Amino acid sequence: MRLTILGGGGFRVPLVYRALVGSPIAELTLYDTDPVRLGVMRSVLAGLPVDGPGPVVRVAEGLDEALRGADFVFSAIRVGGTAGRVRDERVPLAEGVLGQETVGAGGVLYGLRTVPVALRIAERVAALAPRAWVINFTNPAGTVTEAMASVLGDRVIGICDSPVGLVRRAARAAGADPDGVGYGYVGLNHLGWLRSLTAPDGRELLPGLLADEAALGSFEEGRLFGAQWLRTLGSLPNEYLHYYYFRRETLAAVRDAAETRGEFLAAQQGGFFERAAAEPGRAYELWEATRREREETYMADSRAASGGWQRDAGDLEGGGYDGVALALMRAIASGERTRLILNVRNGGTVPELPADAVVETVCEVDGSGARPLPAEPLGSAELGLMLQVKAVERATVEAAVFKDRDAALRALALHPLVDSPAVAARILERVASAEA
Repeated sequence: MRLTILGGGGFRVPLVYRALVGSPIAELTLYDTDPVRLGVMRSVLAGLPVDGPGPVVRVAEGLDEALRGADFVFSAIRVGGTAGRVRDERVPLAEGVLGQETVGAGGVLYGLRTVPVALRIAERVAALAPRAWVINFTNPAGTVTEAMASVLGDRVIGICDSPVGLVRRAARAAGADPDGVGYGYVGLNHLGWLRSLTAPDGRELLPGLLADEAALGSFEEGRLFGAQWLRTLGSLPNEYLHYYYFRRETLAAVRDAAETRGEFLAAQQGGFFERAAAEPGRAYELWEATRREREETYMADSRAASGGWQRDAGDLEGGGYDGVALALMRAIASGERTRLILNVRNGGTVPELPADAVVETVCEVDGSGARPLPAEPLGSAELGLMLQVKAVERATVEAAVFKDRDAALRALALHPLVDSPAVAARILERVASAEA
């Protein structure tokens, strides 16, 4: 079987390659618009230690060549590069609201730039590889997956590593084997809640975990949100909900930081690619050191807002989007059933949302694809937040497709983290001036 990675010069490509060792994927095709980054990734792969033979790697010269004959297409593109991310963060901050890659005004701006490109990719897949499965990791993942689904239907599935990381960390904190627990999770991408955690014998573990302050303090989400708030919620939120529940504190932390996350990554990865291009024999060594620093500094602003603690080994061990992608591909290729938290069309999982709205929830996967499982009804607070953010996502797609400024203004102004339509309008004006 053949896998194509769009964004083949992306920093996480080696993680995907390592996960593919021993898998049904015999050929890996890389495509990227940046030949320097693509060359560096080839050098990293050449030095990557793996346990066994990996797939044959080839490089495609164009998008159509990359797609022809693919069984799976992994979309991990970054439209506008890190410079675009820096602007997405800095422009909202200049107006006093959060700038973040997938959340708030920054996420809307990124979606406006990315959706048209993602739709063109979906159209080429439909034309050249109509039986291929598209696995989307391009952010903002929920918005982009929903846009691509308008062309590809259920053959595009969005993935994220945050939910599986939460499940695994919570299971360990509850004294259970992360590979043996059941779980209930529902929401949107970067806006979901772990609402049940069950042992193999059917015992519900979440109430005991929420009552155990020491256990909650042993893992990332417990420290981020605090025991009191988690017990009040009665669930474990995805880490990105820290931007919503503690918006004042996280905004202050981001504004007080010497640099935004995008600026940090632009400097860090720019330095890595420059050094690795000059010293290809050291590419893997340089990549591994850069990767570790990147993981250790993940969501540093939220940690600063909740006490300034450092991530430990348990926090760093999540599950990884490479692991989620491999599990998804294995289930589809073999037909063997498995359960994963994925971004798929809603159907009737959340009755208050349209059937074609993409949600992030527990799915059963087999050779026919991914189907969302029934979920317990949401509380009014969680449902209200989901409905508002979904309206933002859909307005973002509308604005990107039709070049509709009113829809773009609606997307920004309706976001819970943007506190004024006037602010939203000024953000759009700043972006337009920067692009002029």
